[in-house]
Amino acid sequence: MNFVFETEMMVRDYECDLQGIVNNAVYQHYLEHARHEFLHEVGVDFAQLCRDGIDAVVIKVELNYKLPLMPRDVFVVKVGMHKQGRVRFVFEQAIYRKKDEKLILEGEVTGVLTRRGRPIQPDIFDEIFISRGWTF
Repeated sequence: MNFVFETEMMVRDYECDLQGIVNNAVYQHYLEHARHEFLHEVGVDFAQLCRDGIDAVVIKVELNYKLPLMPRDVFVVKVGMHKQGRVRFVFEQAIYRKKDEKLILEGEVTGVLTRRGRPIQPDIFDEIFISRGWTF
């Protein structure tokens, strides 16, 4: 995967289940937070997109869980992004436990931008990636 952004987080006790490990659904919150931080970092404002009539919609999530996280584990979520076809974009993401750099999860989250409920080309991402010399 070609990661261009990462953010650090820590597991909170209430995110764990009776087994003492992070509940599987919580990982999607970690990934979403990292995607939003990444997009904020590159200048994409979700509130402004919405005011402009553009909605970012997740249409597919694929996650491969490798190892569990436990309370107070510090971890890093890495993010990469590429186009898929004309209107889809894919976030490549991975979570690594910081203390030993073990891979915890890897996944892909596919999305589209829509205007009035219809998919549109994600040209806004082209401009951002080209300006940074990244491949999109």
